[in-house]
Formats: sequence, C-alpha cells, structure tokens
Amino acid sequence: MMFMIITANLNQVRAQISQAEQAANRPPHSVLLLAVSKTKPPEAIAAAYQAGQRHFGENYVQEALAKQQALGAFDITWHFIGPIQANKTKAIAKHFAWVHSVDSLKIAKRLSEQRGGSNGPLNICLQINISEEGSKSGVMLGQLAALCGEVSQLPNLKLRGVMAIPAPQTDFELQRQPYKTLYQAVMALNNPALDTFSFGMSDDLQAAIAEGSTLVRIGTAIFGARSNREVVGL
Repeated sequence: MMFMIITANLNQVRAQISQAEQAANRPPHSVLLLAVSKTKPPEAIAAAYQAGQRHFGENYVQEALAKQQALGAFDITWHFIGPIQANKTKAIAKHFAWVHSVDSLKIAKRLSEQRGGSNGPLNICLQINISEEGSKSGVMLGQLAALCGEVSQLPNLKLRGVMAIPAPQTDFELQRQPYKTLYQAVMALNNPALDTFSFGMSDDLQAAIAEGSTLVRIGTAIFGARSNREVVGL
C-alpha cells in the first residue's frame, strides 16, 4: 500500500514539474526532483527508491545517519538541507554528497577541513535569505559575491550554486520575484561553475521553475503529512 501511494504521488509531482518546464519553455528533465524525507521512516524512502527516486533531502543529522545505515544497500544521493550546527559539520561532511544550507565562511571551512579527499569534493549551495527574514538562515544577497569568492577557494568543496526559501506568497507573480532577483544576481557573477538553483517547494514549484530552478525540494506531496507518531530523532 505504501509503495502504491508514494509511486502515485511521485508520478503526480513529476507531471507537475514537466508541465512547469513546458510552461517556462525549459528543456524536459532540466529540473531535478529532491524528495525531502525528513521525519519519514526508511520504509517510505525505500518505497520512493523502488519507484525510481534517487535524490533525498534530510534536515536532521542523527535521523539521517540512522536512515543511511538502514538503507546502505541502496544507491541514494543524500542532500543535507537543514540548518547547520558547527558541532554537526563532521558528520555532514562525511556522509552527504550535497549540502544546500551553507550560510557562512566558518561553516564552509569546517566542511572543507572535515570532508577528506577519499569521498571526493562535497557539492555546496549557499543559502541566501532572499526575503531578509530574521527568522530564517542564510546570508543576505549583498554578501553573495564575496562569500562565493571565499568558498570557491576551499579544498574538498565544489561550489555549485544557491538555495533560497522566500517568504510565502500566494500570488504567482509575487512568488516569482525573489527567485528572479537571486537568479539574476548569480548570473551577474559570470561563474559557469554555479549551475545549481535549489529553488521551489510544493507551493511555489511552478514559479521557481519559471525563474530558473534546477532542483525543487518536495516532501509532503510525495510522502504525505507528518503524523504524530513520527519522531525527528530516529
């Protein structure tokens, strides 16, 4: 039953992405689907994997490590997308392929030092607080160019792009504006290495894709709402 539900949900999300790509005159399959699996059990991730999903995003380090151990036989690409505490950087650096939420040079340096060469470079996105909300992580847009320059020099990291979570809007054009602003700012840096725009979640997927998203982060639409029985610290 779980496999059937998650497969149907994945197919619906994939169709929405395809429709948004077409509406924005984007090439097919130009947007990667990242399944946000925080608080969901390994069985749900396994069901999504069996339905063809390969990229999964986690917010909580200890929970993610337990899932990675349980699903070690699966060829999953793990993305860390949550706030980063300094005392968690070692585990993140060693056990993830991507980190979307780097918001300081200090955190980037720790990830670089703790990555180690055997795993290959760690793919990094800088989190930008595009709506300048005091309650959200991320650097301000005006700091983007300087931080890109600094992070690009660190060994064991590969700076790939930016991530943003704008303030919620219901109007389509208002949803588009912060993504457009950030996309143009990145393009102005004229750095071809910056090829990843981690933009868009369930409620603003279409607007994000219209403004250049290459990766959307979708959780509830795939796995369903979190139940009271689900515990963060697996």
